[in-house]
Amino acid sequence: MTPSEINEKWAKLQAQIAKDFDSEKPDIKVILFLIGVQELGQGPRKFSKRQKEELMHIATCRLFSEMGFYELVGLDQDGWPHWKLVKQIPNYTLLEQEMVMKSLIIDYFEQI
Repeated sequence: MTPSEINEKWAKLQAQIAKDFDSEKPDIKVILFLIGVQELGQGPRKFSKRQKEELMHIATCRLFSEMGFYELVGLDQDGWPHWKLVKQIPNYTLLEQEMVMKSLIIDYFEQI
């Protein structure tokens, strides 16, 4: 996808999530949190600040697993997934990081 295609699909995804949750347009962090909750698979509930950070990490690992950077190791006793880095992630510029994340998030939502 070109950057303009990514930005167009990103805007549509943000609008859809805002509509679904009756909220304002979510940023990347909010969407990563939502993906983390989905990947955890335990439904919506109250999470501590630390758990929210862990959920965003789960989402990041899940997304980057599509590019072969992370591999799912398994679930812990509480059902939380654990990932391991299997290939070093390139040093992207901030703009490249944003485009890669947006593209992976778009692909994720197109698959579910």
